[in-house]
Amino acid sequence: MRISTQAFFERNAAGMSSLQQQLFRVQQKLGAGTSFLTPSDDPVAAARALGVAQSMSEGAQYAASRGRAVQSLSMEEGALQSATGILQEVKTLVVQAGNGTMSDADRSTIATALEGQFAQLLRTANTDDGNGQYLFAGFQSATPPFVQQADGSVGYAGDLGQRLIQVDVSRQMAATDDGATVFRSVQGSARHVPVAGPLNAGSGVFSAVSVSDGKDYTLTFGPAGQYTVDDGTTATTGTFTAGQPIEVGGLKIRIDGAPADGDVFTVASAQASGADVFQAMRDLITTLKAPVTDPVASARLANALSTANVKLTNAHDNVLTVRSSVGSRLAELDALKGGGEWRQVVDQT
Repeated sequence: MRISTQAFFERNAAGMSSLQQQLFRVQQKLGAGTSFLTPSDDPVAAARALGVAQSMSEGAQYAASRGRAVQSLSMEEGALQSATGILQEVKTLVVQAGNGTMSDADRSTIATALEGQFAQLLRTANTDDGNGQYLFAGFQSATPPFVQQADGSVGYAGDLGQRLIQVDVSRQMAATDDGATVFRSVQGSARHVPVAGPLNAGSGVFSAVSVSDGKDYTLTFGPAGQYTVDDGTTATTGTFTAGQPIEVGGLKIRIDGAPADGDVFTVASAQASGADVFQAMRDLITTLKAPVTDPVASARLANALSTANVKLTNAHDNVLTVRSSVGSRLAELDALKGGGEWRQVVDQT
């Protein structure tokens, strides 16, 4: 078959055009940094690339979420560290106030110092993130969670919500803790709280209190040194001897001094006794401002200090537990960050 000169040139021109198109496609791929430009070039690779792109996009979103969670939890950890230091200082002042050589003026000075610690703890509980969002307010983060009332008490205006952040594919994490959990709660293992009745007229002072069965007890004194211990279901009577422990059921308590007829001592769970750390501090300040003029007033002071010490210890332990939880979450975020960075490297390769 003979090929004309025109056909020969047309075939060569078409071949050159095809080569130019192939070269252009190669240059496009090099510029785009990919082995294909459209899904039709390589459907299998295109599907894989789409999955990798989606994985990298999700990874970037999770990384941003982890960054926000770390920022929030770091600020909370700083606030809890401050609260821990304040409560430790308050406990030290309680011990000082129990020194028998203290005068009314000395105790009044300690009360003034406690008022300063009270104000500082209140400011700590109302810590914000710098953008007007309060850390311990739950979902009501636009308003201060703790508000001091006209009578000096502190009310909680927040709620029990926890702001959750999706920090990984299957992990949601609380980036905050509500104020009620931190400053108005105790742990399940918190010590029972002994309290002397406000109308007690004797000089009885409790010490060495323990409860092994978890029940709440009421110890009531009657005439001629008789007493009754009531756990809500059973009442047991006995004769009081100063300094000798009273053991009934799971309760063991020692009373020194001379309780009067009608004096009452309760030993109840920490939650039932009131777990509000601000109220515990207010009661302590009021106690220290009251003058001690006789053995009855001295007994009231000693009992009130013992009660305050247990309540503040329970509150301190609770803050430490929440702080430990924050630390665990920060450690987990650090581990998730490492895993996310590794997945990103794998996706990029």
